[in-house]
Amino acid sequence: MSLDIDQIALHQLIKRDENQLELVLRDTLLPANATVEAMVEELHRVYSAKNKAYGLFNEESELAEALRNCRKGNDDFLAFSRAATGRLRDELAKYPFAEGGVVLFVHYRYLAVEYLLIAVLNSQRSMRVNEELDISSTHYLDINHADIVARIDLTEWELTPESTRYLTFLRGRVGRKVADFFMDFLGASVGLDTKAQNRGLLQAVDDYCAES
Repeated sequence: MSLDIDQIALHQLIKRDENQLELVLRDTLLPANATVEAMVEELHRVYSAKNKAYGLFNEESELAEALRNCRKGNDDFLAFSRAATGRLRDELAKYPFAEGGVVLFVHYRYLAVEYLLIAVLNSQRSMRVNEELDISSTHYLDINHADIVARIDLTEWELTPESTRYLTFLRGRVGRKVADFFMDFLGASVGLDTKAQNRGLLQAVDDYCAES
């Protein structure tokens, strides 16, 4: 897979009680070593295979403005990710279903296209057997079941700002509430409606067949 990581930042939200999400921020970017590259490749593969909704930034989007400043070199990627994680925590805290998780920001290139992927990943506990055949507990990131994910096609956003499909996101298993808080965090609204587009295409085919 021809995927090249430019920058990757990782932070964490920890739920301490019913009304508090603690913010744990890294002071440095993650090194793009073989383990990190394998994780990003898996996340890219899983996300690309899922059904996604399309969106675009609102004019007043704080995330979009911060991202523009980062792209212009006025702010570094780590600072951008730390501030964005704080905004995400504030949005999540408004909802009773809010849970913690690992917050990932990945700026990468795939097939000559630049992307920014933002995900909240759950950590799951499992068991492992070591070389001495002892069993111990371990934690892993549940990438396959990630449903709080958005990806911005930076190339399309900057070259075709009038596009309505440069931002994609997953609606999530919990329903519209997940999409609502994540769209509020992104400062985005739904863009291209693929279901409506497909319905329109099918109706056009039916009309053509009826006339013929």
